[in-house]
Amino acid sequence: MTSSPRSGALAFWSDLPNDGRWLLSTVVVQFFGRGLTLPFTIIYLHEVRGFSLGLSGTLMGLIAVVGLLVTGPAGAMVDRYGARRVMLTGLVFAVAGYSVLALATTPVVAAVGLALFGVQLGVGWPSVNALVATVVDGDLRQRYYGVNFALLNLGVGVGGVVGGLVVDVERPGTFVAAFLVNAATFLAPIVVLLGPLRHLHGRAERPDDAGAAEGYLSILRRPEVLWLSGLGLLAAFVGYGQMEGGFPAFARQVAEVSTRTIGFAFVVNTVAIVALQFWVMNRVSGRRRTRVLALMAGVWALAWLLLGVTGIFPGGTTAVVIVLAFHGVFGLGETLMQSTLPALTNEMAPAHLRGRYNALGSGAFQAGTIAGPVAAGFLLEHGLAGAFIAVLVVGCVGIAGMAFAVGRRVSPEVNGVRPEPSTTSA
Repeated sequence: MTSSPRSGALAFWSDLPNDGRWLLSTVVVQFFGRGLTLPFTIIYLHEVRGFSLGLSGTLMGLIAVVGLLVTGPAGAMVDRYGARRVMLTGLVFAVAGYSVLALATTPVVAAVGLALFGVQLGVGWPSVNALVATVVDGDLRQRYYGVNFALLNLGVGVGGVVGGLVVDVERPGTFVAAFLVNAATFLAPIVVLLGPLRHLHGRAERPDDAGAAEGYLSILRRPEVLWLSGLGLLAAFVGYGQMEGGFPAFARQVAEVSTRTIGFAFVVNTVAIVALQFWVMNRVSGRRRTRVLALMAGVWALAWLLLGVTGIFPGGTTAVVIVLAFHGVFGLGETLMQSTLPALTNEMAPAHLRGRYNALGSGAFQAGTIAGPVAAGFLLEHGLAGAFIAVLVVGCVGIAGMAFAVGRRVSPEVNGVRPEPSTTSA
């Protein structure tokens, strides 16, 4: 599918098949619930349930660890049983996890709830992306991933605002209600998958000429897959891995801005993504996806350098403005990545191996989000703020290099460049 002047939100919606519309219809609802609790989970564990801060942080880490452990098996299950079944399984685990967490009064029960949600985190990316890839293709698929990301952020942003207004540590019941509402929001996609989309399976038959070895190691032996996995890991390390650790710590210790400013910075990020996503995806349509990823790396490098400047003007209005601007620029980079990275992965993957390919991307990304805060904590704890910024900028340069390495190893069609329609001469 090629880009056309019909590039707005209504045109995108009309271009989607009905199955794509149903898949997209529950994103805001589901992630509204996520935003309702995401910023407040550690507060709930520490201040409401009375767990120590160290224990609360360790319990939070269970989500990522369990997610990473189940991602590999989840990808294989997608290829064998179908993306829809695996996606449903993950959603059921999410409902159970948040329901348990809402009523947890001991660390063991809280750990069970968080681990259950970790299962959903691990199976979600491989199953959702693989299912989307069976419903839409080509440029429309790339646009879908971009719109999905914008709606996701809209849901999280609105949920975060509502959660901030509702939850109160002096009224524990407000936290219980928030987590139960979060659990309930996962019922919306379950209803859609069991109802209007019950005919989908999200599994392709293995072709007769497929090779015998199709496990993760054989897939990683493909140079383009290895480079793309490294790109995803590094992008998570310098990007999302810093959002809940490196950025807030730098903003507080080096820029010396208030926690309120940090909160507003995340609002700026959400607004930037929602406002810019259609503009971005219309301009990257038909362009080489690897070049867009290299541009994303440049935008993120600029954002981190911008944040580093706050160390020259700590504690003042200039630092506040720059911190807010950082998240706007960073959000622009996010729109570039989320429009292209999942599309590139699913275009590269044979249809019967989409689960494994998406699982590799998910696993690499989760590894980066785990390693990112560890590195940030070490550098900032030892007063190495300049080195922290330098590491992230060098990481961005590495992302750009890996993007070009992938681009040299995939076809123009996989890279998002559609062949021109043939014409006949008179």
